[in-house]
Amino acid sequence: MASLLIRGGILLDPSQGVEAPKDILIRDGRVAEIAAPGKIKPNGSDIFDAKGLVVAPGLVDIHVHLREPGQGYKETIASGTAAAAAGGFTSVCAMPNTTPVNDSPEVTRWMIAPERGAAIRVFPIAAATRGSMGEALSEYGALKAAGAVAVTDDGKPILKDSVMRESLSAAARAGLPVIQHAEDTRMTNNCSMNAGAVAFRLGLRGISVESESSLVERDIRLLSELRDVRAHLHVAHLSTALALEAVRKARRNGLRITCEVAPHHFLLTDEDVGLYNTNCKMNPPLRSQADRDAVLEGILDGSVDAIATDHAPHAAHEKEREFELAPNGITGLETALGLTLRVFHDQHKLPLGRVLSLLSTQPANVLGLKGRGTLAVGAWGDVVIFDPKKEWIFRAADSKSKSKNTPFDGWKLLGWVYATISEGRIAYRAAE
Repeated sequence: MASLLIRGGILLDPSQGVEAPKDILIRDGRVAEIAAPGKIKPNGSDIFDAKGLVVAPGLVDIHVHLREPGQGYKETIASGTAAAAAGGFTSVCAMPNTTPVNDSPEVTRWMIAPERGAAIRVFPIAAATRGSMGEALSEYGALKAAGAVAVTDDGKPILKDSVMRESLSAAARAGLPVIQHAEDTRMTNNCSMNAGAVAFRLGLRGISVESESSLVERDIRLLSELRDVRAHLHVAHLSTALALEAVRKARRNGLRITCEVAPHHFLLTDEDVGLYNTNCKMNPPLRSQADRDAVLEGILDGSVDAIATDHAPHAAHEKEREFELAPNGITGLETALGLTLRVFHDQHKLPLGRVLSLLSTQPANVLGLKGRGTLAVGAWGDVVIFDPKKEWIFRAADSKSKSKNTPFDGWKLLGWVYATISEGRIAYRAAE
């Protein structure tokens, strides 16, 4: 593999607390040397001129749906990772709700095989139970050996106390986190948006905040009863103030619990559903202004561990139907950096390093992705090179994803990705 010298840029690595002009040499896919500008001799290396740009660890998304195997008309691993690379991501963790469900080492290995044509690194997350049916556990040890980095029944929460307890215990022994989609589906049957005035006005059944918070509280109780310090519970796409407060309290009590928030939950509210806009239909649903403000504050005060997109592509014909019948989810890989920079760096003046940590170093740490989310010498050569001050308009029609279901079409974003480098290879380069 040819070596790559990135020179002239500002290295911003939150994992090391570095923000300074540096040149970086990547050799054999890993960071080989970091030095002051002009100190590294090219010696035949390919050169990337990053003058005037920020050079940072590649972004890490721990919650995406790549739809393969079985649903390639929505997205493929190749198209989904191309969209990820365009958004600055070098690692994505793929959820198991595929067809068939990823509950076996065979499917896990299939997802990461070179034949899939992934532009960046894919880390499969396997089903916690067979077929994600919430009953018999999958074989966690075998799944981890095949490449799985966590287990979850995302979209189908584990409701039985006995099964969730067994899952936390088995995952602890295997050294895997358990990711829970916190929704008590016994409370949300036939519901399609947040319970409140907007749902009432639209004549839609509402999803209560308690359907999320009650399951988070139940899982925390099971985690505390287990008394296994290795057990790690991660709450996916947290959306309510009540659930966030439960996470804070559990941490104060010494439990190993982490959580993520998606950009749409810190940007939009249920008012954005407007007149049945299905591109604003997701699960968890867009919440009230109070809940949105609470999760935003949770990011600012450090209570939230990671920002994850929950990238969920759907074909146009699936979204273009009655609100109650349309599937949940939106795309998000190409807009996450621009939206996050706009809200937290531009509006709330969060230091750029803190913002990048939420999108790279911290999510990599949550799922134990060694050598990712950092540009320390010896780490993988995963890099995003971008201009944090450049504004641009996102056009869904130009997306590299196969699906265009996004509420952010036409939005003005902040932070233009010039290049994404995956393990020393340029995976994406913007047109001039």
